[in-house]
Amino acid sequence: MSKVSTEVQSIAPFGASRWEPLAYGNLPRIPLIGKTDVVRLFDDLDLWDCWPLAHEDGRTVSHMGRNWWFFLSAPVFADPVQRHGRARIRLLSRGDDGWRDHGNAFADGFTPGSREWAGCCVLMDDGETVQHFFTAAGRWGEAKETCEQRMFLSWGRLGSDGPGDWHAPVEIFAADNVRYVLDKQDKGAPGLIKGFRDPAWLRDPATGKAHLLFTGSAAWSDHAFNGNIGIATFEQGEWVLGDPLIEAVGINNELERPHVIVRKGRYYLFWSTQTHTFAPDAVAGPNGLYGAVADSLAGPWRAVNSGGLVAANPDAEPKQSYSWWVTGEGEVWSFVDYWGMEGRTTANHPELLRSNFGGTPAPRFNLAFDGDRVTVR
Repeated sequence: MSKVSTEVQSIAPFGASRWEPLAYGNLPRIPLIGKTDVVRLFDDLDLWDCWPLAHEDGRTVSHMGRNWWFFLSAPVFADPVQRHGRARIRLLSRGDDGWRDHGNAFADGFTPGSREWAGCCVLMDDGETVQHFFTAAGRWGEAKETCEQRMFLSWGRLGSDGPGDWHAPVEIFAADNVRYVLDKQDKGAPGLIKGFRDPAWLRDPATGKAHLLFTGSAAWSDHAFNGNIGIATFEQGEWVLGDPLIEAVGINNELERPHVIVRKGRYYLFWSTQTHTFAPDAVAGPNGLYGAVADSLAGPWRAVNSGGLVAANPDAEPKQSYSWWVTGEGEVWSFVDYWGMEGRTTANHPELLRSNFGGTPAPRFNLAFDGDRVTVR
């Protein structure tokens, strides 16, 4: 494919950098996932989106000889799409002896949503205080399930059993319906709902300020595909919404789970997206990890590589993994989605809905950083 221009076009309201890829480079793909790579951690639970307990500077925490990981989890359903309506955050740890399960991160009824969706967890520099940011989907006790999304924080501490002792969650900021869509969303389907979720921590080494990035939707546009990446900053004791960093109005509906890591003074912003969330008249990319780079958090942001694509599923298995998270060490985590499909689809082969859904951590890989290029190594 031809190379796309990655010039920044700050034509959106609020000065957001526009992601408008014209083509995608021919980069190395994520290795094919085979049967031996799909190692289920539970028989009765599916796992998907994950994030580590991390230091303020992004490094993965090692505590009691273990790394501590949070996953979205749900009971096994015949149709895995149903998992989104029963999602709970689950805590696991990983050490030399493999994985250990520590149960649901929060007690039943503790969080204010009807479901718990993705976020991040940070060990503060005092070495004990933990901040867990997460998305509450819907509202506890709602008669009809909605896709309303709100962002919350629960404080805890790091003890011998890992992060816990959580304090009652507090809502940290709300969508303004000017830059970010505010909508209760009484109905919706995966890939089509509007976003206000996925808080991800960043302590900017240049300023020392704390920020949260998140998946948003542009409130200034009524286009059906109006995804953006938002930011909030901790100022004088409260979280304050800022202008979007990147927008994709008319291009893509969901720039999911955005997060930043810093390398040699450059800021690398990563997000996940899927082919079916691109607008029909846009140049659709593969299911993959995408990214942009800037010389400061304020931008302007320019697409890495060609069109922003960092790593994609192989053409032979375009849905084999999803929801990539880049750790501070440059290691990439995700979950096994629909693997071993061999060209088949679940629409034509509904019997594969359950049998070929992974619902477990995917094989990890590492990234190489070279200026405005980020590639699988």
